[in-house]
Amino acid sequence: MTGDPILEVRDLCVDYGLGADGVRAVTDASMVLRRGEVLGLAGESGSGKSTLAYAITRLLRAPGVITGGDVRFTGRDVSLDLLAAGPAELRRVRWSQISVVFQSAMHALNPVARIDAQLTDALRAHRREMTAEQRRQRAIELLDLVGISEDRLRSYPHELSGGMRQRVMIAMALVLDPEVVIMDEPTTALDVVTQREILNELMLLKDRLGFAVVFITHDLSLLIELADTIAIMYAGRILEHGPARELFRGPRHPYTLGLLNSFPALHGERVRMEGIPGAPPSLTALPTGCSFHPRCPYALDRCHEEFPPTAALAGDSAGRLAACWLHADGNDLPAPLARPTGSAL
Repeated sequence: MTGDPILEVRDLCVDYGLGADGVRAVTDASMVLRRGEVLGLAGESGSGKSTLAYAITRLLRAPGVITGGDVRFTGRDVSLDLLAAGPAELRRVRWSQISVVFQSAMHALNPVARIDAQLTDALRAHRREMTAEQRRQRAIELLDLVGISEDRLRSYPHELSGGMRQRVMIAMALVLDPEVVIMDEPTTALDVVTQREILNELMLLKDRLGFAVVFITHDLSLLIELADTIAIMYAGRILEHGPARELFRGPRHPYTLGLLNSFPALHGERVRMEGIPGAPPSLTALPTGCSFHPRCPYALDRCHEEFPPTAALAGDSAGRLAACWLHADGNDLPAPLARPTGSAL
């Protein structure tokens, strides 16, 4: 682990709607982000990744409601329960200590405001002692950090390419030197070459500026390169959580194994890609027991009846957690889920 915990999430629950019409979108989610770390959050579309991130930052829009759990942020000169914090306390930490890179840069940027105005907006709100020229110089510095020329300051978003708009979003997130940056699929709509450029720049910035990252994506292969730890979500629950390298070389949950088998290996023996059969369940009609059992090739009778608790894996020194009955006492693990972590897929 790279440092002390900076963001701790415990048993977080989120519903859309209340009462009989409410739908549970996130159930008992727990994870820890450490200083300087990249925590990856992966899963298919609709698994609850973005809902979890917006609940953590209290940016969840109605009818989303946080119905349980605890979120503790320990930043510069502040230790705050984010779920109990009032508007003034949230304003003090948002963007200055916790910032967000939203999913679609074209829609997140104001289409009728120039780039310089959008970059300096947070400075006007949080750094009132700065002069207009100091704000402009900070905007120039930020654009330079993400590889954009100063002459783009007066451009409108539609005058920039998709990659440049995404770089602007990253620059906006870094304007107040935050300690935590939450990135919600920041490169999904970009071509692979532009994705690689932006992600390389992002990792250099992280090392240079020292912030921690929560990186949300449906592309698990991407996280293997970027993340220190990975949490795998399915139907609103975290099914496996652990160090990225160990999770890649020895997955312990059938869903993680299915995600890993859905992309080609870049090194070693060539294996046949296999998708996960079926589709994620509707949150309004979850199956009984483990929500993944209808798609799981290793489902036990117990999987149809009870949802497994999230527990540490026996004999695992890396602190990995998984929610799967296959790891209960007395069960023989299928070979793909018993692979030593030193081996390759």
